[in-house]
Amino acid sequence: QKSPQPKDEVGTRKKCRRYRWELKSSNKEFWVMGHGEVKYLSVGCLVVALILFTGLSVHPFLTLIVTMELSILIFFIIIYTFAINRYLPFILWPITDLLNDIAAFIFLLWAVIFAVRSRPTMHMHYFIAVICTGVAGLFALIDVCLQRRHFTGKRVKKTTLVPPPPKDKTKE
Repeated sequence: QKSPQPKDEVGTRKKCRRYRWELKSSNKEFWVMGHGEVKYLSVGCLVVALILFTGLSVHPFLTLIVTMELSILIFFIIIYTFAINRYLPFILWPITDLLNDIAAFIFLLWAVIFAVRSRPTMHMHYFIAVICTGVAGLFALIDVCLQRRHFTGKRVKKTTLVPPPPKDKTKE
């Protein structure tokens, strides 16, 4: 007989039952707030852009930026989907994801500007790849706006950045 467990906390769950609860709990926030959908749409745009860029002769920086951002997005999707972020509490995952989205927007915007300036005349596949890269950058900006809701109303604990009191070395 399994004992009744609370719905909003781990309770006495052990091993596989605990991980399944954490997996379900972790996925709720990822999917309900819209992060999952936006990240999958970004992955789709970047895959299309990468396929179209590899069919043409383009500057290696463009394929490098698209491949780099694609791998980072897949990393975050795996982290959030399998609830690995709960086992690495020393990393502030929402802030890491927020900084990644800001950097992704800047890099992808720079890639679009670089791609447009490097070619005065564009092949249709090149043009579609540049548009997909820009749309992926806009999805990163949308994800920043979605994450802003995550940070509203949360305050830093007063003891978070305070060092422990010094030990008294003089014993009388």
